[in-house]
Amino acid sequence: MTPSPVNKPASPVGGIQGGSPPLAEIQPPLAKLDPLLNPSSVAIVGASERAGSVGDLAYRQLVDGGFGGKVYPVNPGYEKIHGATAYPSIGELPDAPDLTVLAVANDRLEEQLARSIAAGTKAAAIFASCHGMASDGGPLKDRLRTIANHASVPICGGNGMGYLNIEDRVRICGFFQPELDPGGVAFISHSGSLFSAMLHNRRQLGFNLVVSSGLELNTTMDRYIEWVLDRESTRVIALFLETVRNPDGFSSALSRASDVGIPVVVLKVGESPRGKAAVTTHSEALAGEETTFQAIFDHFGVHMVNSPDELLDTIEIFNSPRRATAYGLGAVHDSGGERAMLIDIAHRVGVTLPDLSPTTTSRLEGFLDPGLEAANPVDAWGTGRNAEGVFANSLGVLADDDSVGAVAFCVDLTAEERPDDAYSSAAIQTLSSTDKPVVVIANLASAVDPLQARLLRSAGIPVLEGTETALRALSHLFDDWLYRKRPSESERLSDPQPLPSQALTEMSGLHFLSGYGIEGPVSTIASSVDEAVAAAGAIGYPVVIKTAGVSHKSDVDGVTLNVVDESGLRAVVADFQSRLGNRVTIARQIAPGVEVSLGMYTDPQFGPVILLGAGGVLVEYFDDHVAMIPPVDKARAREAIDRLRIRPILDGTRGKAAPDVDRLAEAVARFSELVVDHHREIASIDVNPLIVGQTSVVAVDALIEMR
Repeated sequence: MTPSPVNKPASPVGGIQGGSPPLAEIQPPLAKLDPLLNPSSVAIVGASERAGSVGDLAYRQLVDGGFGGKVYPVNPGYEKIHGATAYPSIGELPDAPDLTVLAVANDRLEEQLARSIAAGTKAAAIFASCHGMASDGGPLKDRLRTIANHASVPICGGNGMGYLNIEDRVRICGFFQPELDPGGVAFISHSGSLFSAMLHNRRQLGFNLVVSSGLELNTTMDRYIEWVLDRESTRVIALFLETVRNPDGFSSALSRASDVGIPVVVLKVGESPRGKAAVTTHSEALAGEETTFQAIFDHFGVHMVNSPDELLDTIEIFNSPRRATAYGLGAVHDSGGERAMLIDIAHRVGVTLPDLSPTTTSRLEGFLDPGLEAANPVDAWGTGRNAEGVFANSLGVLADDDSVGAVAFCVDLTAEERPDDAYSSAAIQTLSSTDKPVVVIANLASAVDPLQARLLRSAGIPVLEGTETALRALSHLFDDWLYRKRPSESERLSDPQPLPSQALTEMSGLHFLSGYGIEGPVSTIASSVDEAVAAAGAIGYPVVIKTAGVSHKSDVDGVTLNVVDESGLRAVVADFQSRLGNRVTIARQIAPGVEVSLGMYTDPQFGPVILLGAGGVLVEYFDDHVAMIPPVDKARAREAIDRLRIRPILDGTRGKAAPDVDRLAEAVARFSELVVDHHREIASIDVNPLIVGQTSVVAVDALIEMR
């Protein structure tokens, strides 16, 4: 595998704060996965000749699949199994096997795993659910994990379907799977059904490793990722993810994939409340917060998809060696209506259809039929004369435009009365004339002619099935281009500051933030009306008055803005003291600006996460935020700002001067440095609002909670 030049993201801070650290600490070393995933000998305990049984299918798939090593069927009920000598127990094998497949029921797992380890096996695979009680009275799965970890034996499963190492012709699966050609896709799945469905896909995708990891008793998803990253054939890694059992290892594996330029595509489930409950029931592990997962994926350039169809379209794009050269799609159609449909869907999913250069427009006008617009996307179907030439020319001209990073030929790709490869020939001709990605978008997946699709795929052209999933897949291709363009992390903007020894109040919290260059308003604590009057006189009206005895002040009507004189101040202070306590904060009124919120929370699996979003009272009503894994530099902060729904407001409204977005990005980067320095002591921070003005960014309120 040849590494590509990538700006490696800084390692996230934190690490495991909860979850299952014992599992992470005692997993067998990575080198131990070779006997598991590429064994030289395999024992199948429970091998059988009973047609359709797990023991029968596991044996036949391994042998008939061309495995070149030794295979030992183990079953005391047979002298021979499919013509091979059967052994009554694993302890009677002539040699210790690299891998033992336990094709037995739950009530025999503990005994057979212990016997296998005593016989010298180096790895094990379990299909059974592992539910039930062990000999020590505890859960069976925990006992199996303890036995295996004590011997440093990795297990694939249980409650999974096994794996197929197609590249080395090792098929460890107790369920029928088709014959497949090897290729560059690695797929690791927490769903056994999707594992099988992926193997039955009709897209000519070639895999090197496909794993149904199941309960991951002691071999977690990150270990499989690390293993395939060492395979020269790996082009793209795809995951069906329910939960992460080894957060540190998962982050490390994603970081390494990013470093060597291997795209990772993830279908993550468990987002909705019911979905989370299903994941917990299914995997016996708590699904992580979706906000955190999105931050992790953004940090490492991972592509999160929404459905199996989008997953397949995205895999097919990244399985091609070509990458986008700009953030823009050039598209050619044979239908005006479907052209308009693509424009609408592209707008919805965020795919840019760039305007073409005058040179490109002129070239299109030279051969398009009268009445056809020389604009992107191009409807190239006119009279139908020389259709292949017009399509090929249109695609080629778009590919030559610098603003176009990838080219799509958008057709229905249906079967014709007489075989006609004009569409395929136009796409293939374009592929040979450009280094940019060339794809075919078949608008209606169920109408795709398999012969045309096979011809295109054999030529190296991805055929994306369905307009929306295709455009979403292309958006991942363009996001990959953006990610690869990220600058390296910049130097620090502020010096580390000591954390105050006393409990942090609003005042001391704002002072602490100011040490990192995030300024707050001039303010004073007062315990009486007269002290408040004196403080306001020193600060200068107008002022803001806040109760100093409540954390969430707005919830108890404990904030009054724009108090302009002494009489107003006395009335407000008297009211607060009667309801909320004597202590109040008198602060300078900050000039109006755009209110944002900036905070940090501690995820129990991955540690500190920074959250930027709409601020003030809007934070309670609008789900408008972006999560980031620290460290975050100014460039990444600017990317996050640009993803906010309130972003247009930061460009100025109704003729007003625009707030200083660059200062906001700097404030986020400085805040990130604070989090990096003190995340072990601080549990959460809530800076709300952070007022972004034309020449300043001011933290008006801050709540810092210690661990």
